[in-house]
Amino acid sequence: MGVLSNIEPNEVFRFFEEICGIPHGSSDTKRISDYLVKFATDRNLRFIQDGSNNVIIFKDGTAGYENSASVMLQGHMDMVCEKDTDCDIDFEHDGLRLVFEDGVISANGTTLGGDDGIAVAFALAILDADDIPHPPLECVFTVDEEIGMLGAAAIDCSPLKSRIMLNLDSEDEGYLLVSCAGGACATCHIPVEYENAKDDHSVVKIIVEGLTGGHSGVEIIKQRANADKQLARLLYNIGRDVSYRLISIQGGLKDNAIPNKAEAYVGIDPENVDNFVKSAEKNEKILRHEFGNTDPELVVKVETDLSDDLGSYNNADDVQNDMYGRIMINRVMTEKSSDIVIRSLMMMPNGIQKMSNDIEGLVQTSLNLGILKTTEDEVTASFSVRSSVQSEKENLIDQLRCVSVSAGGNLDVQGDYPAWEYRHDSPLRDIMVDVFEEQYGRKPVIQALHAGVECGLFAGKLPGLDCVSFGPDMKNIHTSRESMDVASVQRTWRYTLGILEKLK
Repeated sequence: MGVLSNIEPNEVFRFFEEICGIPHGSSDTKRISDYLVKFATDRNLRFIQDGSNNVIIFKDGTAGYENSASVMLQGHMDMVCEKDTDCDIDFEHDGLRLVFEDGVISANGTTLGGDDGIAVAFALAILDADDIPHPPLECVFTVDEEIGMLGAAAIDCSPLKSRIMLNLDSEDEGYLLVSCAGGACATCHIPVEYENAKDDHSVVKIIVEGLTGGHSGVEIIKQRANADKQLARLLYNIGRDVSYRLISIQGGLKDNAIPNKAEAYVGIDPENVDNFVKSAEKNEKILRHEFGNTDPELVVKVETDLSDDLGSYNNADDVQNDMYGRIMINRVMTEKSSDIVIRSLMMMPNGIQKMSNDIEGLVQTSLNLGILKTTEDEVTASFSVRSSVQSEKENLIDQLRCVSVSAGGNLDVQGDYPAWEYRHDSPLRDIMVDVFEEQYGRKPVIQALHAGVECGLFAGKLPGLDCVSFGPDMKNIHTSRESMDVASVQRTWRYTLGILEKLK
């Protein structure tokens, strides 16, 4: 018996638990895509599965709705795979360990994937039912939304007739999302050179961890500390007190997640190690003072006994850099490369750049340094760039390009997607407001969001598309503390069915 088997609506949570049992991280969507195909095949429903693993499932309208305009139900099947450092889940092979407690669903030590598994579960429950009134349905399940909405960008929309779209990828019940920012992933490439270290050099590891993290669109307004940027700041400030050479620097796993941990290895003269530690302690106090409210668990650690990290590596050719500690123990960056990397990271913009003058409280333009990596010949810094204004997004990308070129490198831009502009005349929005008032006894909040959702890409491909995004309450998405409120799911389910009934 499943953990969620006794929760209503049973059909929704049955499908959600099945989804949670299938590994479905971004770029690992073949198995979940095939699961959807089998679902459609078992029920004799027409479907399309494309080369990217996107799936579209079609179903005729129920009695009385046969001639109604078709409606698209849309969500993405991939999830962000984050976990606690002591969690032994292997996202490529293991399902999630669901926990249901005090009316809340979570996963033990990992992200839950409610974003956007609940959308998939809603759609499957509707497709599976024979007693839910609805127009003809086109259920569109996309892949790799979390790494740049790649599935929505690649999908062929020519088979779709719908010009009404319900996107179930929001995390705040009672909010109807009707506009969002456009964005892109921009990766700065900074070339580096290495040289042999002194024979008696010491290797020191510095770590920034315990940060709150979060979604770089939804939660950027909370101005939480970015581990990658704060590590660069630490290294810059420590460099004022003591000389060292950078060996490697890395942090973060997703460009659209605010990194909560980053670390670096440095080569240093043994007599300077104590001063390095003291400078790190001094600068930790500064960071904890500045981010005491947003990141109360922030901590800076310096490790000087690295026997476990260094292992038996004696040759740089045998070594791979990663954030878990395998490093080149006999080489350090040249003084020039070390300085360029740290100064470049310091100069790269990050966080909120402009607030909207039209919508109170809306972030208009921002960027997030989400992934920092060191390879054999370069350091890369990957940003999620967002703006509701195309020219401001382009300007931020140009700023990153200027920093990269000045450092002797270049900038790579991928996953560029358009903003979803507000539609003043929206019959769908009007219906959804009316149904909400009938069921909740109050008006919903009409909202614009500083985060990318797939509605913008579909609106660009389907002229005249009338679209609204909504969903149940979820907290701390993209973190191991992600949770989903069951009562909110129940109300949102009834709301979804009420909308479909009105779209006759």
